[in-house]
Amino acid sequence: MAKITTIFSDVGGVMLTNGWDRVSRRKLVEKFNLDMAEFGDRHELVCTAFETGGLDMYHYLDRTIFYKPRAFTKKEVKDFMFAESQPFPESLAFMARLAQSNKYLMTTLNNESTELNQYRIEHFGLRNYFTAFFSSCYLGVIKPDEAIYALALELTQRPPEECVFIDDRALNLECARWHGMQTIQFQNVNQLESDLRALGVET
Repeated sequence: MAKITTIFSDVGGVMLTNGWDRVSRRKLVEKFNLDMAEFGDRHELVCTAFETGGLDMYHYLDRTIFYKPRAFTKKEVKDFMFAESQPFPESLAFMARLAQSNKYLMTTLNNESTELNQYRIEHFGLRNYFTAFFSSCYLGVIKPDEAIYALALELTQRPPEECVFIDDRALNLECARWHGMQTIQFQNVNQLESDLRALGVET
């Protein structure tokens, strides 16, 4: 087995709550008394552009909510969206130990819209743990599309057998394995640490 030199990690579901998933969108609908079906249809039409950097947050809100007058503001909705992001303290502490070991290239590989991604990086201090951020909003492609894994490998110039990718969703791990990367499906920090240790990764 090749020595692991590079760690790619998802963000939402591993270190933080998901940025803008179905649960958060339903909470938004309830809080602002929106029509769920209408909002859901509009979200589906623009979500790929939103997550691949083709649509900024304010245009996303124009398309999904503010296509007609509302009794609330875009700032209120944006603040709600940002507040949905919460940390997993044990995961962040573990990533901090990995980063402090200075043994591995630490990177993220995640789906996120531009403004939410930037907020999460800054608000939760992710630059303290990661050197590079391979986010869908920067790469223009989303997981589980095969191209995002190929891009991450090309940009790091690391052999796939030296890389491990951590994600909480099994579907997102499939193409990473096709490219020759080691993969771990995240369940909890103890399991993650054990699975990494089995690959020779030590904090």
